Amino acid sequence: MTESPPVVAENAEQRARSGLIAGLVCYMLWGFLPLLFDLLDKAGPLTIVADRTVWSLLFVGVFLAVTGRVGETRAALRNLRLVRTLVVSSVLLASNWLIYVWAVGTGQLVEASFGYFINPLINILIGMVFLGERQRPLQTVAIFIALAAIGLQAVGLGRLPYVALAIAVTFALYGFVRKTVRVESAEGLFIETTVLVPVAIGYLGFSFWQQGGLGLHADPYYMGLLLATGPATAIPLLLFTYAVRRLRLTTIGMLQYLSPSIQFLLAVLVLREPIDAAQLWSFALIWLSLAVYSADAFMPRKARARTS
Repeated sequence: MTESPPVVAENAEQRARSGLIAGLVCYMLWGFLPLLFDLLDKAGPLTIVADRTVWSLLFVGVFLAVTGRVGETRAALRNLRLVRTLVVSSVLLASNWLIYVWAVGTGQLVEASFGYFINPLINILIGMVFLGERQRPLQTVAIFIALAAIGLQAVGLGRLPYVALAIAVTFALYGFVRKTVRVESAEGLFIETTVLVPVAIGYLGFSFWQQGGLGLHADPYYMGLLLATGPATAIPLLLFTYAVRRLRLTTIGMLQYLSPSIQFLLAVLVLREPIDAAQLWSFALIWLSLAVYSADAFMPRKARARTS
């Protein structure tokens, strides 16, 4: 009996570490995703989001079949309360996709990355208000550094960042819904894309009729890129929902900085968007904040207890 509490604590710590690894890989993949959307700029945001939905559904469906999880998916689909919750998350997800793809296509990747800089603070706020999460001293330091960085981002933009705020709020709410619903990552994503796919197919059919043909879908190069949006969308989302069920929402919030940092570099170095000194300084502070928070996450439990 005396051995049970340490075993439980160790299992919880292993879950947290596996969640942290999944989260890191997820945000790195998301960081480089704008390069794919930039190559698809001729397709338009609605077409890209519609194709993302269709090919993500097929990719996740094959994944569930190969891993023998079709039965769990059917059971989840019979749970009407769960499906209703996932309808909400699917709307939030589609809204976030559409705003983000539009921002990349219109040369606003810097502001889009700013949106994902804001997102962790909204995650932290939701975690503290609705889930009763509290912060350890090092985590609090990291949060204040992140607040300073976000303030500098706002100064650099010189206006209220409507696109960034929309991106931040939709994805924070999506993460909160997926945190609270009891469904595994692949099954949940399959249901979400199943909800969205009739609208996606309807839009694609309308666009084919309006164009009098398949348009870019008839071009093997663009068709290949559109097909790639399936795994490019599904794999990070599977990792994200895996991580969000194993980590505190505040930890997910701080990991979120990795993706916009990569996007920020892509915007400046690859896509040649303009940048000023305030935004550069905010980028440095964001990375400092992530380093402090990650140091606390990897610190052994006994060491964390001494600093609390």
